[in-house]
Amino acid sequence: MTVLHGFHHIKLPVSDVRKSADWYERVLGLDVAIEFVEEGELRGVAMRDAGHSLMIALRQEPGRAAALGGFDPLALGVPTLDALRAWAARLDDLGVPHSGIAEGSIGWLVGGVTDPDGIEIRLYTLQQRMETP
Repeated sequence: MTVLHGFHHIKLPVSDVRKSADWYERVLGLDVAIEFVEEGELRGVAMRDAGHSLMIALRQEPGRAAALGGFDPLALGVPTLDALRAWAARLDDLGVPHSGIAEGSIGWLVGGVTDPDGIEIRLYTLQQRMETP
């Protein structure tokens, strides 16, 4: 069997590419790496983090974006609980509503972060909680 090695990128539908790209940059710190212009119109962007560890593509698809509103298709990993606390503080500083830090099934998470189309993004720790005896 050929080995898979993580994700190349994830693509999310959006109703307004420029507005969404601005939000993903401001809130998640992503930068536009590629612009997809078709017939003179911006139809999508690929955005990545500073460490080039993840890529998120945004594609102009208003109907599909509306259908995903309220759903949480994307969970981004953060290394530790302390890093998650820093993310929660960042979201607070930006005035971005979120759920606060909660215990997940094996780690901790912040949910309730919604992009301009209402698509929820969660931040999960890669650090696991220790089971208590």
